[in-house]
Amino acid sequence: VLAMILAAGRGERMRDLTENQPKPLIEIAGKPLIVYQIESLVLAGVEKIIINTGRFGEQIRDNLGSGENYSVKINYSDEGNSPLETAGGVVKALPLLGDSAFILTNADIFTDFDYRTLPSQLDSADAHLVLVNNPEHNLLGDFVLENGRVLETGRQKLTYSGIGYYHPKFFKKYISNKNRFPLAPLLYKSAKDKNLSGQHYIGYWNDVGTPEQLEEIKDTYSISK
Repeated sequence: VLAMILAAGRGERMRDLTENQPKPLIEIAGKPLIVYQIESLVLAGVEKIIINTGRFGEQIRDNLGSGENYSVKINYSDEGNSPLETAGGVVKALPLLGDSAFILTNADIFTDFDYRTLPSQLDSADAHLVLVNNPEHNLLGDFVLENGRVLETGRQKLTYSGIGYYHPKFFKKYISNKNRFPLAPLLYKSAKDKNLSGQHYIGYWNDVGTPEQLEEIKDTYSISK
């Protein structure tokens, strides 16, 4: 099983916390955010992880190395100081990802999601999304989940968690002629084309977008320990 962790974002909303380090290395309970993701992926049987890096990417490489400390092989796709955004970053890394479906996850989420609950294969979909209840900063949601299909319109919308299972053809189908482009518009187009499946995860999930969200996570985590 192969996975990619998106870790090239600049983390500008984190203010001083990312002035001298990348957001994925911000620690919760003494452990970098990205390490929680790596450990969860390894637990699910992932043997190889691709991590895209941007500003301060060398710090991520120095911290994680080749992955031997986590019983996984880690390769890096460096985007330098001009990140390619979510979809652009994946397209750049496609040669490292091969031709099989792979798990895609954000480095800056904090969750107890079990990656083993993802489907083992994509039957009639180009991608499978994990959706969560809408957080305060996204109350309108992103997508509708109906009978296992992710749709663009409908009544009760949910939020894309940043976790998904993608076939490379998803990115090849919706590829842009630009190097730098986000994932969201591609997902909306694919949902409109009814090419997405999905699941609703109701366990703990939080997006580490601001210092306030980070403090909330730290408080919750210390209580649950």
